[in-house]
Amino acid sequence: MFGHHDHYGRHSPRHDCAPGGRWARRGRSSEGEDGFGRGGFFGGRSGRMFGHGDLRLVLLSLIAERPRHGYDLIRAIEEKFGGAYAPSPGAVYPTLTLLEEQDYIVAEAQSGTKKLYQVTDTGRAFLEENSVALKGIQSRMDLAAQAFSIHSTPDSVREAVRTLKQSLHMRRGPWSAEEAERVRKLIEATARQIVGGTEN
Repeated sequence: MFGHHDHYGRHSPRHDCAPGGRWARRGRSSEGEDGFGRGGFFGGRSGRMFGHGDLRLVLLSLIAERPRHGYDLIRAIEEKFGGAYAPSPGAVYPTLTLLEEQDYIVAEAQSGTKKLYQVTDTGRAFLEENSVALKGIQSRMDLAAQAFSIHSTPDSVREAVRTLKQSLHMRRGPWSAEEAERVRKLIEATARQIVGGTEN
């Protein structure tokens, strides 16, 4: 989605973000249980959110704010998109490795496999050199977040869809042809009203 190309030094990972990243929330698929993808038609699994080199700058800028773990970085980016998008771990961790190799960050091993990433003086200098590019990326992120908020399905509607699904699953007894037809008509009539913006 962000068509910025890498002019920042060594090669960046081939995919700054997996298609659509994570979907969009905390390890779930891009399509929630209710069938509504949090990413909608922005990004999703069919699109690319960051251009080459963009994710590297974003991660480095977040680490420069304060030391962070990898998962914390994913969450921070997710928050910037209003919860509608987050990069995949498969994109974030290789990018962090690249930043380490370039001496832009250092990683402090902690409990288990956790690492705490901190920016180096070289990393801060790199951010300063690329401040204009970073501001451009952040502006595009803000615009994308606004688009997500406009087109995302409200939580109240998503809950109503879950309630409908649950009511169908909880219905007792076999379905008769007449009952199936009655429910079908109800659902299809409601769908037409939703699309048409009417109540009858």
